[in-house]
Amino acid sequence: MGRKELDRRTFVGGLAAAGALAAVPRPLHALADRAQPSQKLRIACIGVGGMGHSDVKGVSDEELVAFADVDWKSAERAFREWPKARRYKDYREMLEKERNNIDAVTVSTPDHVHAAAAMMALKMGKHVYTQKPLARTIGEVRALKAEAARRPKQATQMGNQGHAAEGIRLIREWVEAGLIGTVRRVDCWTNRPIWPQAINRPTDAHNVPPTMDWNLWIGPAAERPYHPRYAPFNWRGWWDFGTGAMGDMACHIMDAAYWGLGLKYPSRIIPESTALFSETAPASERITYEFPAIGNRAAVTLTWRDGSLFPPMPEGWPDDQAWPHDTTGGQLWVGDKGMLIAGTYAENPRLLDPAVAAQVKASPVPQKYPRTEGVYKEWIAACKNGTQPGSDFAGYAGPMTEMIVTGCLAVRMGRTLEMDPDTGVIKNVTPPSEWVNPTYRAGWTL
Repeated sequence: MGRKELDRRTFVGGLAAAGALAAVPRPLHALADRAQPSQKLRIACIGVGGMGHSDVKGVSDEELVAFADVDWKSAERAFREWPKARRYKDYREMLEKERNNIDAVTVSTPDHVHAAAAMMALKMGKHVYTQKPLARTIGEVRALKAEAARRPKQATQMGNQGHAAEGIRLIREWVEAGLIGTVRRVDCWTNRPIWPQAINRPTDAHNVPPTMDWNLWIGPAAERPYHPRYAPFNWRGWWDFGTGAMGDMACHIMDAAYWGLGLKYPSRIIPESTALFSETAPASERITYEFPAIGNRAAVTLTWRDGSLFPPMPEGWPDDQAWPHDTTGGQLWVGDKGMLIAGTYAENPRLLDPAVAAQVKASPVPQKYPRTEGVYKEWIAACKNGTQPGSDFAGYAGPMTEMIVTGCLAVRMGRTLEMDPDTGVIKNVTPPSEWVNPTYRAGWTL
């Protein structure tokens, strides 16, 4: 199908609109017949350079049918390593032409294309793996959550790889065993951004690289001239394309707290930052989430810091050790009986009380949560078994990403958000509709 023949509706609603626009799913019996554990999945990959190359490699034990990338220079390595995969620039053309040849799709594009590409694959009846964050805005996340919920046999997975790893499970098991007591505070930090933020739109002219289709790179976003300030790497800081340092890294660093403490929506989000710019995220920020007590869980304050802002040194931190323990990113859990720290992906968790750490080393806490073989194998197994992996769109990745991008919204507005912790409704202010439910360019739709 040509570009002009594609659906030209624009996305105008959130969750309700997602229901109104839902397509009748392709019958899944053929896909189910293909997806036996002994058979290889047939996979199409959208975005195969950069992190996309890692995602292709992660699923390369299966059958790689087709690749789509708007920049064939970026895709060159993947093309060379998997020469049998058919090549496209437009993922929409690829999905239409390969509809009957594929079972599953990976999406490894800039944030602003995640929702449209993942939704198209979902509505075609395909299993979908999408890089983090799941989508750029609250409305896009809700639309993907709703569509995935209607398709429980289609395995969906967000690429927050720490969720399938050992560290996050250890942390939850330690906390539930009471090793640090009741947790009331978690601090998260990162050295990101490592790309330009807190800048205005450039005005100087640049030629589009000859290997790049700029129109396709822009995708659903509003048109603007090409500039290296946007692509191929610097897009994360621009609100039209990315979600800043928090959207990039919080899906990793806040993951353990969100899962391990059973968090949902906060009652309040308090943003603090350096100077605000109309089109880009600030240079650094501190965002405080206040979660009310639920059931047996106490109220929790979760604080995010980026731009190399670090939390205060915890009491009792050894004088001969630098603080923070990792300047690239990490997390500090504070309980009423002790503390623990871990890295960006919840790796290398460590109890700060030497006596408790020694006790756990001598007598480990019993494993309560099953281990996996990693994020890619977990998704592939779910595709073949008709189940859902740990960071599925509807049950986990969607709710967590919605919480994170609402923090981005609070920063962008420069306003504290008062929220209904049961529904996620913002009670004290109405955000600009375009920041929640973006209007897509003709040719792209949810």
